[in-house]
Amino acid sequence: MSANARHTEILIGVVGPCGAGKSTLIAELKRRGCNARHIAQEHSYVKDMWQRLSKPDILIFLDASYPLTCKRRNLNWSEADWDEQQRRLSHARQHADFYLDTDKLNIGEVRQQVMDFLAETTKRA
Repeated sequence: MSANARHTEILIGVVGPCGAGKSTLIAELKRRGCNARHIAQEHSYVKDMWQRLSKPDILIFLDASYPLTCKRRNLNWSEADWDEQQRRLSHARQHADFYLDTDKLNIGEVRQQVMDFLAETTKRA
């Protein structure tokens, strides 16, 4: 079975603060036949909502600094709002299979690092 075929069989959950690149990554993964979904943990007070609702086989955490999230999404939010999202994401961050700080990466680099991780992970499975 090819690595791409295995990617369609597993559920890949993607979490992170607003502006980290989750939607863009998920669209890229879906174009490559992966079963990927955004888990809106950053908006939930339930610390393990990511586990309860989606039960992903693989959890990817994309992170980004407060200044960059504002720039990427033209967000009108405070650093306290970003801090709160980081707090809400702490459980998912601790349990993530793959963590990636996207501050210095373009979408191609993010996609490549995630695809490399998925290829290595599914090879071991």
